[in-house]
Amino acid sequence: MDFEPVMGLEVHAQLKTKSKIFCGCSTSFGAPPNTNTCQVCLGMPGVLPVLNKKVVEYTLKMALATHCTITSPNRFARKNYFYPVEEDAGKLVHDGREPKSYVDLNRTGVPLMEIVSEPDIRSPEEATAYLKKLHAIVRYLDICDGNMQEGSFRCDANISLRPVGQEELGTRTELKNMNSFRNVQRALEYEIRRQRDILLDGGEIVQQTLLWDADRNVTNSMRGKEEAHDYRYFPDPDLIPVVIDEAWIEDIRKTLPELPVERKERFISALGMPEYDAEVLTSSKELADYFEGALKIYPQAKKLSNWMMTELMRELKGEEGIDISGCPISPENLGGLLNMIDKGTISGKIAKSVFMDMMASGKDAETLVKEKNLVQVSDEGELLSIVREIVAANPEQAADFRAGKTKLMGYFVGQLMQRTKGRANPTLANQLFSRELTKE
Repeated sequence: MDFEPVMGLEVHAQLKTKSKIFCGCSTSFGAPPNTNTCQVCLGMPGVLPVLNKKVVEYTLKMALATHCTITSPNRFARKNYFYPVEEDAGKLVHDGREPKSYVDLNRTGVPLMEIVSEPDIRSPEEATAYLKKLHAIVRYLDICDGNMQEGSFRCDANISLRPVGQEELGTRTELKNMNSFRNVQRALEYEIRRQRDILLDGGEIVQQTLLWDADRNVTNSMRGKEEAHDYRYFPDPDLIPVVIDEAWIEDIRKTLPELPVERKERFISALGMPEYDAEVLTSSKELADYFEGALKIYPQAKKLSNWMMTELMRELKGEEGIDISGCPISPENLGGLLNMIDKGTISGKIAKSVFMDMMASGKDAETLVKEKNLVQVSDEGELLSIVREIVAANPEQAADFRAGKTKLMGYFVGQLMQRTKGRANPTLANQLFSRELTKE
């Protein structure tokens, strides 16, 4: 018997507000423990919370960007439970030197937007792709910084297995503590294997919440899975319902930027880019902005995307993808480098060497080419004398070329490149050798 995984993701995105959702405390990350707190965000009796309007506006932006139905009115309820503090409310700080744990409640009241999918995801790869799409959208909207290491963007995953062809869902588990795209995929792959092994052995899946241990690549039980009644919801008497009318929605709609899908379509239709290139370059706002910045200097979209997707991304690629923010080469300087190739100032081969120097130094291409005397030699007279010397010094290869072994052209051009330290214009070099080697 084979099994089909069924998954749904609960994505938590910390909204990029300066203050918390119900009070004026700062949302800054890394502050000393319990310094960003007050009676309101600590939930003390008798306090009067006031809703942060920006939180609602940011959430409306996400709803519109993802084509959600916007409900109105919206009412607030509090939930209460008695197991230890979770990350969205605070964190436990364990002191290894003594048998004590401390509670840091700086995160209480930090506004989180929860995006819950239907159980429509069928593979870890699909789950990761979905998560990356959401990550790109919140970054394009500028409503969340998307920092997964700091917990600004993270997800829990609900997963169950069922026999292939069965409609009824199996017993699910919930995975927590996944702070990277890679960990999400690895955790889901592990949990699929774990559940399949249990089912094949005739066992039953226990509904529970699991923590992902990224160091050991295993899941550990955290607690039994809670249901809605476990949270003990009750209406909050101090927060009035939020009514969202059409006028407010339309005002928010006008502020929406060009989103990843729209930008991708523009790159394809207006710039003539292949779909794959457009998909990659619009996967993050920063990458797309970089591309368009370089395009202003070097308006040849396909050549530019080739360089970005090979040379540039190879140097910037990390475990979680491409991080363009710390790139030492500015968009303008990359465009300038490619312009020097087209003008014949440097060859494509030299350009790759210059590019690496730019990555190391942050200098622009023109400065480096001058400093290292790398300007391409395109003077016919200067190259012709060297070409004739090479032909004269290699009579056997010249005779073979004339006899039809035209692949030897690469040998002759290579000799010239050695003599000129790679600075000879390759197009002119081919022309000169072709002329000299076909002389009677």
